[in-house]
Amino acid sequence: MKTPQTIDALRDLISDLPRADAAAEAAARDRDAQLTKPAGSLGRLEGIAAFMAAWQRRNPPRCESVKTLVFAGNHGVTAQGVSAFPAEVTVQMVANFAAGTAAINQICKAVGAELEVCALDLDKPTADFTEAPAMSAPEFLAAFALGMEKVPDDIDLLCVGEMGIGNTTAAAAICRGLYGGAGADWAGPGTGVDRAGVDRKAQAIESAMARHGGALDDPLEAMRRVGGRELSAIAGAVLAARFKRIPVLLDGFVAGAAAAPLARLNAGALNHCLAGHCSAEPGHRRLLERLDKVPLLDLGMRLGEASGAALAVAIVKTALAVHAGMATFAEAGVSTKGE
Repeated sequence: MKTPQTIDALRDLISDLPRADAAAEAAARDRDAQLTKPAGSLGRLEGIAAFMAAWQRRNPPRCESVKTLVFAGNHGVTAQGVSAFPAEVTVQMVANFAAGTAAINQICKAVGAELEVCALDLDKPTADFTEAPAMSAPEFLAAFALGMEKVPDDIDLLCVGEMGIGNTTAAAAICRGLYGGAGADWAGPGTGVDRAGVDRKAQAIESAMARHGGALDDPLEAMRRVGGRELSAIAGAVLAARFKRIPVLLDGFVAGAAAAPLARLNAGALNHCLAGHCSAEPGHRRLLERLDKVPLLDLGMRLGEASGAALAVAIVKTALAVHAGMATFAEAGVSTKGE
């Protein structure tokens, strides 16, 4: 699959996406109906197995090879006092990932997922989007293409997440542009800013809306003008996974906001994605409602790093183990209802 060279070419690519395999999904649901349990008694675990079968185009589905991609970027909007930490923390945290000593390293080890961290021009923050578009068109397309290129062909499941001081402000600005409301509806504490900091975030978002105006009605322009490189890369990875028939676990608010422009351009663009968790960032629950996603976990997490998505891998693996390993009524010699 070639990466698009223009924004119009990217828009065309998003407009025509592969669909789920109805036969594989039906086979998974048929097997589930024969397993030794009352129908529906395992709740969402049953649906996860069918979902995985549909997008992997096989039954039984597998969750043996899992990749976690964490994209890192820096943001010029931090000049507006929107973060509790300085921009150099992004670089320092990337080093922490490389050393294997961050939270995401431990979670990936626990669930058996491979971790790759991709830093995007950390020495060159995006422009302050209250003053200018965050990225030029070539910068946006390059980040999007990098995300696409980082998705392997042969994995069973992809987790996507991010690291970037200031990126909850970018995520909130994207949501404000795509879904309306006010900056205060989408701004939250992020890395732990106080009430005054949240107010500065809301004001920065409103300043961006005033500067960029109707251009934000175009979802890809919204990403280019008020997003970031790591968000663009997440969107690229999610799109590439769709063409490669790889199911995706989205992380928190930033990852969801990164994927949201795809859904605004094509209502079914995120059908191959599950929400790994609902973060404590206030805008995330509101965003999940807009995306029609029910999170697998709701643990009050707000770390980023793909931590919530990676943690949800354990749920997916369990669902598939149950689906493949349980006996059917016939195999176990258990009477079915009415016998």
